[in-house]
Amino acid sequence: MNVSPAAGCCIGVFDSGVGGLSVLPALRAALPGARLLYVADSGHAPYGERGEAFIVERALHIAAFLLSQGAQMLVVACNTATAAAVEALRQAHPQTPMVGIEPGVKPAVALTRRGHVGVMATSGTLASRKFQRLLAAQPTHAAVHLQPCPGLALAIERGDLQSAELRAVVRRHCAPLREAGCDVVVLGCTHYPFAAPLIREALPGVALVDTAEAVARHTATLAARLPASNLDLPALQLWSSGDPAQLGAFARRWLGPDWDVTAAALP
Repeated sequence: MNVSPAAGCCIGVFDSGVGGLSVLPALRAALPGARLLYVADSGHAPYGERGEAFIVERALHIAAFLLSQGAQMLVVACNTATAAAVEALRQAHPQTPMVGIEPGVKPAVALTRRGHVGVMATSGTLASRKFQRLLAAQPTHAAVHLQPCPGLALAIERGDLQSAELRAVVRRHCAPLREAGCDVVVLGCTHYPFAAPLIREALPGVALVDTAEAVARHTATLAARLPASNLDLPALQLWSSGDPAQLGAFARRWLGPDWDVTAAALP
């Protein structure tokens, strides 16, 4: 059997916290033999309420760490970090394939029947130049309703996905989109898929758009050019700048028993 080089490549993934874990199942499905390295910058989460210079500094630090651990390419599994820092990362590491993530406005506009699309994202993502360019490039036949969601990523980061606090935050941010008549809503932060059941409760009948699979497909395309990595190392390694035990517990709940999950402190 011929095995493509990408089957054994090493991919570094990072987010401001646990949010990027929502992308890992799609990455494994697209690249079942890949080695995945994940950093949760939970000690500095959420990025959506941080300044651009701070996010760039953290992204450069984390990228350097992942590359030192053997990552051959990077997935910036954070909408806010992509908007603020992906260009700086590409300039700093021009030979490293890099995949960012941005809200799936284009597929949402194609999907809507009522002509009203909502975008749930951090304030930092919605205010970024990168997102504004994305928005300007969309067809004008649909109204796009932007919903900044302060507090939502942080409530998810705390780990209790059934808490009264999280439910209240979801309801508060979903109410304007329901009143606007949105029939499609973009989850513009990788944390938000963890709250998808609560968002569906607050927005009954509304289609949710998540870009994890599109990111994984693009990653697999770029990874096909990479040589095989060291297959004797663990298939998944995780680090956190916050509490590694919290990251490990969240990962075990989300990823399930088929994943060998351990987490360490980020140096």
